[in-house]
Formats: sequence, structure tokens, C-alpha cells
Amino acid sequence: MSNCATIMAIIQGNRLETAVKVQDVLTKYGCYIRVRLGLHDAAVNACTNSGIILLQLCGEDVPVNQMEQELKQIPEVKVKYMLLD
Repeated sequence: MSNCATIMAIIQGNRLETAVKVQDVLTKYGCYIRVRLGLHDAAVNACTNSGIILLQLCGEDVPVNQMEQELKQIPEVKVKYMLLD
């Protein structure tokens, strides 16, 4: 198994406006994403317009900085990541 020690958190402040753009970036780097978990408050009649996506990234040369910069270009999107080694 390739190195899978990078965890990335993405916070979307306005999911209705940012979801498609974030998805485009995640699709571009999809070969590096082993696990994706999306979290938002959901109820029967409504859900919040903000959310968090957690990713486990895998690969010997994961372009984490490049991915982070592309995501940060999207308004109301914040990105943090850590390396578990």
C-alpha cells in the first residue's frame, strides 16, 4: 500500500455555491483519495449550508500543496491538512 498518512479537512461555508467547484477539484485528484467523509447537519425538512469533508490521501507523490491551493481559490472554502507519520 502506498503512503496514506495525509489527512485533509475541507470546510465549505456555502455548500450550495461551492459544492460543484469543490467536487471538480476532488475529481481531478480522485486517484489520490482513499477515503472521503462528508459531514453536515441534516434534518428531515432542511440541512445546513455549510459542511466539512475529510479526506485520506494516498500515494508516494501526493500533490497536497497543489490540491490545497486549488481548493483555497474557491470562495468560502478553507483547507487544512496534516501528515501522520
